[in-house]
Amino acid sequence: MSKKIIIGSTIFLCVIIILAVINFSSKSEAGIASQSQLPENKTLNKKQSADKVQVFLFHATQRCSTCIAIGKLAGETVNERFQEELKSGKIEFREVNIDLPENKELARKFQASGSALFLNSINNGEDHIAQDIKVWQLTGNPTAFKNYLENKINTLFGKNYGFN
Repeated sequence: MSKKIIIGSTIFLCVIIILAVINFSSKSEAGIASQSQLPENKTLNKKQSADKVQVFLFHATQRCSTCIAIGKLAGETVNERFQEELKSGKIEFREVNIDLPENKELARKFQASGSALFLNSINNGEDHIAQDIKVWQLTGNPTAFKNYLENKINTLFGKNYGFN
């Protein structure tokens, strides 16, 4: 298979994924995938604060520009706005290639099968994993993206309540 066909197919697949996410997002009341969509994960009580937050961007080897932008913006948000939490180990950011064998178990744990941003708030050793699809809509506005993700993470740490 030629390189042009592979790249073209990858871009086409990313466009289909983006359209599906936007369609799903428009049907979702808050524009966020609810934690109940991940049946084996527990919902974090809003009054609890996370001991640790993991921000993981899962992706395939071939990535579209939107997938790359989400990784870049999420990484910048964590690095710029959560420096103390990074130093203390209270927050972790990773980009995880689901095509690599060493990442298969982590992808299974998060139920990640393609490009997706997940937030895992860990409280008393228990995972509270939720996929966030609203970030796909915010990649065109880096400031809005960073403010949104910062608020989400602060909420998980108990610094404020409610999701934007």
